[in-house]
Amino acid sequence: MKIKLAIAMLLGLAAATYQSVAAQEKSQWDGVYSEDQAKRGEPLYQEHCSSCHGADMAGGEMAPGLTGGEFAANWNELTLGQLFDRMRTSMPQNNPGSLSRQQNADVLAFMLYKGTAPAGATELATQSEVLGTIKFVGMKPEGK
Repeated sequence: MKIKLAIAMLLGLAAATYQSVAAQEKSQWDGVYSEDQAKRGEPLYQEHCSSCHGADMAGGEMAPGLTGGEFAANWNELTLGQLFDRMRTSMPQNNPGSLSRQQNADVLAFMLYKGTAPAGATELATQSEVLGTIKFVGMKPEGK
């Protein structure tokens, strides 16, 4: 009986810890980029990305949209670090890896802005590990 009680208590503690960590998890809806950073990203996007992904980010003949439902569904529950690394290593298609980490972060900030994620007080990081702690959540959570 004592073992069952101990197991039940441990399971309860594990569930409470998981809920606490999940509640603290950041997403793009928590203001993870600055407005200035998104403004810096706009001309970079227009110069390096819009020819394939469209001036309005709706996508092109061979490239997917970078906002909207399909984009949100494709990236839902992944991290901004994964998105950043995809951009950093494979974009722009005609010259992969040619943008600096800062330029990629600025473009990502502009994408978040166009996707209606709110700006915050700090800039989006340029380290994949830091961005890996921020989830992309396709649907805006209630209260955000």
